Formats: sequence, structure tokens, C-alpha cells
Amino acid sequence: MLLHGHKPGACLPPLLRSGALALLTENGALLHGWIAHHGSPTHLIWPEELQSNIASLKCVLQDSGVAHAIYYGAKANKSSALLAAALGAGAGIDVSSLYELREARRLGANGAQIVATGPAKTVAFHRELIAANALVSVDSPEELDDLIGSLPSDEREPVCPVLLRLRPHSQAQSRFGMPAAAIRRCLARIADERRLRLDGLHFHLGGYDWPSRAQAIDEVAGQIGECRARGFSPRMIDIGGGLPAQYVDHDVYQAHLAAQAPEDYRTREVPASLYPYGGRLSAATWLRCLLRAPLADGRSIADYLTDEGLVLAMEPGRALADHAALSVFRVTRVKALACDAHVLFVEGSSFSACETWFRSEFLVDPILIPRDARPAGAPPIRAYLAGHSCLDDDVLSNRWLTFPVAPQAGDLLVYANTAGYQMDLLENQFHRHPMPNRLCVAQDGKGQLTLIPDT
Repeated sequence: MLLHGHKPGACLPPLLRSGALALLTENGALLHGWIAHHGSPTHLIWPEELQSNIASLKCVLQDSGVAHAIYYGAKANKSSALLAAALGAGAGIDVSSLYELREARRLGANGAQIVATGPAKTVAFHRELIAANALVSVDSPEELDDLIGSLPSDEREPVCPVLLRLRPHSQAQSRFGMPAAAIRRCLARIADERRLRLDGLHFHLGGYDWPSRAQAIDEVAGQIGECRARGFSPRMIDIGGGLPAQYVDHDVYQAHLAAQAPEDYRTREVPASLYPYGGRLSAATWLRCLLRAPLADGRSIADYLTDEGLVLAMEPGRALADHAALSVFRVTRVKALACDAHVLFVEGSSFSACETWFRSEFLVDPILIPRDARPAGAPPIRAYLAGHSCLDDDVLSNRWLTFPVAPQAGDLLVYANTAGYQMDLLENQFHRHPMPNRLCVAQDGKGQLTLIPDT
């Protein structure tokens, strides 16, 4: 039985897949040994989970008869093993920086497997994308000017494929993408430039619901028709990311949200914005709903795409990294603050579990793996979790968590499902601590669990 830090009567235990579950329930001593050797925190990676997530989405797309291109959003974390796993599963890589591009290339990605969607590309980034013959999503007329300025003068070089990033009506206040009028200006410029090829249109929306994507595809469909009327042959609609990930049970999560109160937090403030950790839909079910949604002309999105010969592209990050990592922290001290109030210090910082820095909270209960057995009848304690830095805001969890047995120095606290924008988004060497290790969990020739470097 796993021990969770939780709100009494309102637990949020993480959903766990078989690999992580077996490690935590059957191999606690092995996990302690790993952390003793590799330090705290350590991020444990299961690349095969990312491949399983890709396979689930591909199954939906193939069943619908929709031509597709799935690109893994490299920005979700810094794991090279997950990039390699995406390529091994037949997906591409979405890069948002020169350095993500170089890493994808180092791992063997060719230009056809790369799309660049970042809105603030440098000249050097443009030049290396062009040299790789990667697909470039153009965010603005200004970026199009910069891209053209980076093209080689020799017109015998391969043409550079581009997408134009539309800013849908529902995202009118966003700084990303461009309105229809700017799309038209870009089309006029591309028509006069033989070194560019329009491959289609791209958008990326905030939030995680599929109806807003269906509405945006309807809007893009009109633009596709206009592109064709101007003599272009667009082949792709790219819907960006925003597919859901499932961290905890949906019904349990909804009950928790309904019962939240300021006194549940040391700050006495319920966060104004929370990721939907208890999503009702898996990413595959979400995608199936999107493909079945009707457009204004009455056709389903799947029928529209197949009738028009269009590829559906997407760049999931979090949804593909769902269940692909655990982050393990070692407890250093439990400090009493008042009667029934403690702070639990871990060896590591909230830069490796970063939601509190965004005035939010990672609403997944941490799992306690004691180093030693506790005496029967040991009382529970109530605590929040803090990092080892001198920053007062270095807090992993502002929630008051009740542990069924009192944690002690040397115990481990495990956060599940941290691969998506959680485990290393803000990590640095503050106080000159070394960067945490990322290691892949695998089986050796004897079927025993072992770790291999994340390279």
C-alpha cells in the first residue's frame, strides 16, 4: 500500500502505469539505493510510455482514415531519451529554439521530421532550419521578412516549406499568430518568392478543450480555400498542442476542487488557475471527439480532411509525455512550526516541481517511501513541503498535506507524472547545487531493473 501526503477525506493519489507502480510498491529498497547513488532530486524516465502515447493517437487517426503528422513538443522537458523515443515511434520533433533543433538533429532527425513553431526565431535559428529543410511555422509578416532574408541566394537550393500561423478569432488578445489580413499579405509575399513553399496553416490555442479546436479548424478551412483560389496547394492543417493528460481520477479531482478552501493552503489562498489534472478525457478520446465534430458545411472534421487531401498535424508535449517520468526527492528535515503544523524540507528545490512559481499548485499527492519501518500506531503529521534554498517562496506544495506516518530524514517523496513541463522547466544551479540527474528505467539481461543515462 502506497503512503500519500493528502488532504484528509480528499485524497488525490496519482494514476500510475505498471512500470512506475511496480517500482514504488515492490522495489522501495532499490529506489533508495538509486537515490543514495545519484542524489536528490533524481528524475526517472520511462521512454516506452511516450511511445505508447504516440501509438494511441496514431490508432485514432488511422481508424479515421486521416493522414497525419505527430510532432513531439521538445519544450515539455529536456530529456534526450524522450526525443529519441518519439523518433523511434515514427513521430517528428517540434523545436522552439536553435538548441532543440541541434539536439533533434544529433539524435538523427531529418528535416522532414522537424517543425519549428517558436514565435521568436533568431537569424541563426532560421538559417539552420533552412539548411535542414525543416518545416517552419511563420508567426508574423515580420518573421516572414526575416526568413526570406536568411534564404540562400542560390535558387538551386531546396525550397523552404512554411506554415502560416493564424490567430483565430477566439485568441484575439494573444501575441502569437496573425489575423486573416496578415495571412493574405504573407501569401502575396510568398507568391513572389520561389525559394518558399506554402505547406499549410497552423494555429495553437490556449486551454485543453476540443470544441475550440473544432471552431478554429472551421475558420482555417476558409483560409485553405482562399489559399487554393490564389494558386497555392496547401497540404496541412496544424492544430498545435493542448491535448489533455490524466494525472488523477476525474471524479476524485472534481470532488477535491469542490471541497477546496483557503485553509487548505499555508498561504490561505486557493490558486486562481490550476491545470486540469483530473481530465475527463484521455488524449486519444479527445482526438476522436475532435475528428467527429461537424464543420459549418456539415462534414465531420475527419471527412473534411480526407475529402480535401489534407494532413492533420499536431505538436503535443505534455500529452505525449504523460506518465513518462517520476521525480524523487529525499527528505532532509521535518520542522515543527506549531501544534499540528510542520514544514517538511527536501533535498532539492521547487525549481524541479515548479507549479508554485506560477502561483498555482501541482495537485497530485506525493508518495512517501520510508527508509525504515515505523512503529505501529505512529501518529500522522500535517505539513507543507519546502525546498532547500534560502528563498521563502521555494515551496513544492503550499497545500497542507497529512502524512499517515511522520516522514523522517532519509525518507523519499515521489511526485508522479512530472515529465510534462514540471520536472526541469525551471531547474538551475542555485546555491551551486549540481543539476539533478535524469535516468531511464530499463531492464538488464536478467530482467532486473536498472538505470541508464538519459542521453
